[in-house]
Amino acid sequence: MSNKQLTMNSFCAWDGETLVLNVLGKPSAKQDVIGKAKGNQLKISVTAAPVGGKATDHMVRFLAKEFGVTNADIEVVFGRFNVNKQLRIKSPKNLPSVISKQLAIS
Repeated sequence: MSNKQLTMNSFCAWDGETLVLNVLGKPSAKQDVIGKAKGNQLKISVTAAPVGGKATDHMVRFLAKEFGVTNADIEVVFGRFNVNKQLRIKSPKNLPSVISKQLAIS
């Protein structure tokens, strides 16, 4: 596990094979969904309530399916108990379109 923070001028960037993602979490949402960019963060809504890091854990499980990785391949760098978080996703197999479009222009 690395503790290095990547300075980014977007909500996502590659660090070698790892995708670094700045997230604005929205807990207690109607559905799990990857939303739009909001500044230098990507809005991700999850149905779980923000209790004891449960919403972040739920987000990791949801994103693992979206990116085609295991839960263990997603590291929460910071923000486990906060709506502002940074995730590191090791060797994602799939990229949701909002991310692939952003990576293509950055």
